[in-house]
Amino acid sequence: MVYYGDEVIRFDWAMKRLLRQKANFAVLESFLSELLGEKVVIKRMLESEGNKETPDDKFNRVDALAENSKGELIIIEIQNNAEIYYFQRMLYGTSKAITEYIYEGDEYSQVRKVYSISIVYFDIGQGSDYIYHGKSVFKGVHTGDTLRLSVKQQEKFTKHDAGDLFPEYYILRVNEFNQHAVTPLDEWIRFLKSGKIDENTQVEGLRLARRQLQISCLSKEERRAYERHIENRRIQWDVLNTAREEGLDEGVAQGRAEGRAEGRTEAICDIARNMKAQGLSLELIARTTGLSPEEIDKF
Repeated sequence: MVYYGDEVIRFDWAMKRLLRQKANFAVLESFLSELLGEKVVIKRMLESEGNKETPDDKFNRVDALAENSKGELIIIEIQNNAEIYYFQRMLYGTSKAITEYIYEGDEYSQVRKVYSISIVYFDIGQGSDYIYHGKSVFKGVHTGDTLRLSVKQQEKFTKHDAGDLFPEYYILRVNEFNQHAVTPLDEWIRFLKSGKIDENTQVEGLRLARRQLQISCLSKEERRAYERHIENRRIQWDVLNTAREEGLDEGVAQGRAEGRAEGRTEAICDIARNMKAQGLSLELIARTTGLSPEEIDKF
């Protein structure tokens, strides 16, 4: 039996299990408050199935809903599996949140600002940073100036620019964090990536996480589920790293960007074929490679 001592559960698994308990909301609230620079309160945890209003409705797949002191909405999602249309899903998530909180007959003044926070454990886009922030900016086509709210609007909304009323997005590319943790936010990102928390951390939320999320406190059933999760993550990480390396090698050999993309795609397909030949389930293959069951069936 593995002895875990005071080792802490990885954040992605804790978010799906332990952090869904109201008694543990303070851990997630502390992280969100650090990221956004203001106090954030979790309103409820959300289940994907429960977000479906009709059989044809898309999954919202938001994990948690929170609010800041101004009553603005914050939606949080953890995503482990590669998804090529993830940016569109982010857009869908904010749009749905806006429409869910305004009712027929309400004035447009009731539209609430939404912050979307995505914690992703896969390659998404291209960039060198591990935290990206996006928002709308209205620029003059001829003058280049930024469209500001009127004085009355600024007083009403406590915002400055027109774009401040629109959704904002935070993307945390957790796997890209390879630095020494200097700031409290860095410590959080390291925890999101590895589950590691310094024994002498001064970040209150992380100190709370060390007390509440120890692996040794899990039941036998929960520990087995956690170990399966870690093993699946290890397989996925190895597969995707292999696909990336083989895809990049192929691209370099061909000497053009499309060659890199084609090389990576072919590498992922080869991995899917091998996994299928070993008798692994379609669900695991799809989750690991990002391919659909229909695509895997063709191999």
